[in-house]
Amino acid sequence: MIRMSRLLMVVFLLCLLAGAVAVGAGYPETRDFSRQKLQDKDYIPLQRQMEKFIQTRKSTFAIYFEDLASGASFGINADKPMVAASTVKLPMALYINEQVVRGKMHWYDRVTYRKVTDYENGSGVLRYEARDGDTYSLRLLTNLAITISDNVAFRMLARHVGRPNFYAYMKELGGRTVYPGGKNLTTARDLAAYVRATLDFARRHPREGQRLLDDLAHPSFHVGLPGLLPHHVMVAHKEGDLDNVANDCGVVFCQRPYILVVLSSGVKDVREGFADIARLSRMAYDFQESLPAAEIFPDYQPKLKK
Repeated sequence: MIRMSRLLMVVFLLCLLAGAVAVGAGYPETRDFSRQKLQDKDYIPLQRQMEKFIQTRKSTFAIYFEDLASGASFGINADKPMVAASTVKLPMALYINEQVVRGKMHWYDRVTYRKVTDYENGSGVLRYEARDGDTYSLRLLTNLAITISDNVAFRMLARHVGRPNFYAYMKELGGRTVYPGGKNLTTARDLAAYVRATLDFARRHPREGQRLLDDLAHPSFHVGLPGLLPHHVMVAHKEGDLDNVANDCGVVFCQRPYILVVLSSGVKDVREGFADIARLSRMAYDFQESLPAAEIFPDYQPKLKK
């Protein structure tokens, strides 16, 4: 009896050791399968709800969703190249922040305006105010590019850092569709990678990260992802629009935070395009609120009920 017990104990310890080795090896197939199983169980209803909705629209949509508590995700046309519009200003702002914390740039650095290379119509105030030779701090340009989506500020930043360096940075973050053929195209999956990288930056550098998230949470264009959500819910996001294009990407800090990217083209009315994004965002929010809360961003989430 004692020998049998010892034998069982040895077998048990060997099993534990084998399990520890397997976990240490970190087989990607095992982790991906577990995540996929959770995704299939929890998020197929939300995916189908979104698919059903976009089928009623004449616009073309690309969507990526990720639950930040479990990592479960799904995509709808997530790898389809779409016009990025001003969503590209999110990875630019992140790149500038990374350079600042590494000491390669400083917020007080000045960038000189050159009309021949920097002028652009559309969003912003610098196209009205800037004159050749005027200088602006790196901090101001980054803030303007995010909060009011200033096109001139973005072009000045791109020239300052060098577009090849910026493109290489986006690829380092996981971007696969990065200005192909010089065109400002992206995918929903790529933008989700940039949002995820922003959250990672905020974890590693709380001071600068909180400032960046605060800029993203208080832009002048605030009608897409947060459009139909309760006002107390923090949404750090970057919208972008052009003729026939309405986009938004960001993170919703509800009781169970999630990343959502919605790109749309063929939009006849940009306002209606953002209204559709708001409807899709509300679907995701309601679904997340029906699940157990996950306090993974306590500084930004609503206080959880005890």
